[in-house]
Amino acid sequence: MTIVVDASVAAKWLLKEEHSLQANALRSEDALIAPALIAAELGNVLWKAYRRGTVSRADALTALQLGLCAFGELVATETLDAQALTLALDLNHSVYDCFYLALAQRESAPLATADVAMIAAAREAKIKVRRI
Repeated sequence: MTIVVDASVAAKWLLKEEHSLQANALRSEDALIAPALIAAELGNVLWKAYRRGTVSRADALTALQLGLCAFGELVATETLDAQALTLALDLNHSVYDCFYLALAQRESAPLATADVAMIAAAREAKIKVRRI
């Protein structure tokens, strides 16, 4: 089964956070996908961790590659942009997040997220959610 994973879940693969064990369990699923935008989002999470002093530079670089290789596919944002903007306008939710929603809609796949606002937006858009 295909599952769209957002950055709130993938970040738990890279850093020890609440519910990291649940997030890591997803990695054994059949097909994990995300918009290519996730690379920038995970990079930003690791940059913040580096600035806080909770991860070294080398570990941040390694973690990004390990996190991204968990995905069977990273989908080009250009294939989702119109649908993401439409969802953002309809749901009054950030376009960044709506790329994940657009992908889940397009693939008829559940969205795995730990973000409460994203859960609400997904439900409003009638997208199945796996809360982590």
